[in-house]
Amino acid sequence: MLPLEGIVVVALEHAIAAPFCTRQLADLGARVIKVERPGAGDFARAYDERVEGLASHFVWTNRSKESVTLDLKHPQAVEVLKKLLARADVLVQNLAPGASARLGLSFEALHAAHPRLIVCDISGYGDDPARPGPYRDKKAYDLLIQSESGFLSVTGTPQEPAKAGCSIADIAAGMYAYSNILAALIARGRTGEGTRIDVSMLESMVEWMGYPMYYAYAGAEPPPRAGAAHATIYPYGPFPAGDGRTVMLGLQNEREWTVFCEQVLRQPALAVDPRFSSNSKRTGARAELYALIVDAFASLTAEEIVSRLEAARIANANVNDMRAVWQHAQLRARDRWVDVATPAGPIPALLPPGAAGPSSVRMDAVPALGEHTDALLAELGYTAAETAGLRAANAL
Repeated sequence: MLPLEGIVVVALEHAIAAPFCTRQLADLGARVIKVERPGAGDFARAYDERVEGLASHFVWTNRSKESVTLDLKHPQAVEVLKKLLARADVLVQNLAPGASARLGLSFEALHAAHPRLIVCDISGYGDDPARPGPYRDKKAYDLLIQSESGFLSVTGTPQEPAKAGCSIADIAAGMYAYSNILAALIARGRTGEGTRIDVSMLESMVEWMGYPMYYAYAGAEPPPRAGAAHATIYPYGPFPAGDGRTVMLGLQNEREWTVFCEQVLRQPALAVDPRFSSNSKRTGARAELYALIVDAFASLTAEEIVSRLEAARIANANVNDMRAVWQHAQLRARDRWVDVATPAGPIPALLPPGAAGPSSVRMDAVPALGEHTDALLAELGYTAAETAGLRAANAL
């Protein structure tokens, strides 16, 4: 039995933050009923066609769910949703600020009839009516929150900021929604009462900015943008090898600096050079030290550099592209890939981190739009004729 078997989650979701949260609940065995707009569905379905004609974001965040189409502007569809909520343990939504309240789906509106229901609202800036804040109604997309949270100010090169290559603000909010829902389920087991969870993308990202934020405490200078290198530890980052490839390496302390000079650079005099005798001095003289390291690496292949780093027990990594990640030897050796079904056929998916193996987690199909509508309505007591009537009325 999986940990969340028997838990029913209704999801009014789109894009990434809420779907990533609910997919992880489904991974643990929860039944996730994804409510989508008739015709188009979750707009992430149309982001691209990179996975056998399906969207890359969508297949990543929506396996193991049931898709039901409901036009929530139609009163008959709202009645179906209310019947779903009567059976639900959790409602997750990331509609526009205030939209769920206008539909009568706020925690306050639902709690009296469904006292055990946990309601998780995910928004850009927070949607607590008691503390709305001046940004509550602003549109919030991942890149905008990366900017607003200060992430862009410390990411990129000295000349230009850079966004994260994945939807980091959405992922952060999805992770906090997921962990808060797990905590709320535990609390409900003790009290019998559901609760409201208000997850803000901004607050999620600012929490993740802890080190740069405290580094700039009390008006101090923030860490500089340093590209792929570490902003405040050196040498720590990418260095070119003589064969045109790149090696990523990282030193953490003075002992490693001495070993690096002696065994990797094979220039022991650098270890006692007063220009580089502490991390702060090395960071201040990074341009000069970078040139010395690149010169020492110029006659070596990446493989030779990594061999020296490994022998010296200096941390290092390959600078992989996505093709290399798909083929990563460690993931294959640990059997971390399994196939999941989709409307376009099976595709590989990574087992969730922490899962012991395929039997310890749910890895079911990515649903087609509205695939489960008829079956779910039948479960709620609707006859085939009534479902056909709802569809004719454009409620489904």
